[in-house]
Amino acid sequence: MSRIGKKPIPTPSGVTITVEGQTVSVKGPKGQLSWTVADEIVIAHENGELTLSPRDDSKRAAAMWGLSRSLVANMVEGVTKGFEETLELVGVGYRAAMKGTALQLQLGFSHDVDVAAPQGITFAAPKQTEIKISGIDKQLVGEMAARIRKIRPPEPYKGKGVRYAGEKVRRKEGKKK
Repeated sequence: MSRIGKKPIPTPSGVTITVEGQTVSVKGPKGQLSWTVADEIVIAHENGELTLSPRDDSKRAAAMWGLSRSLVANMVEGVTKGFEETLELVGVGYRAAMKGTALQLQLGFSHDVDVAAPQGITFAAPKQTEIKISGIDKQLVGEMAARIRKIRPPEPYKGKGVRYAGEKVRRKEGKKK
């Protein structure tokens, strides 16, 4: 039994959830998301709550049960509150600036790196060494944060690079004389 899958998903006020076959669509104040649930899962929408349950006792149905519930709950949270990821730039001369809707990064290369915002994602640079990525799709926000971090990941000797807010970088000792 999935402890996560058993929990019903409450429908907050201002959010409409529609179920058409295996497709769940969630519409809220921040936007609309939809996702097709696996065939092994049964979706029921009643009394302002969405419940998911497995069709049979197969291993795949058990695996998809908790996953499906988490993904639909993240859709509901995304259209009501949204998601945000914060990145920090550590290093001399490392800075970020907005260039229209795109993000312009100076990360120690001989050129500036421009990152275009995909549909549904907004960038913000409140400080020169901080980047905020926000949107309604949790997977897309996390993926954009990972792509930006991949441009210049933190290195273990001086700790320079792009890191998640609060990330601890394991430092190595340099060479000895």
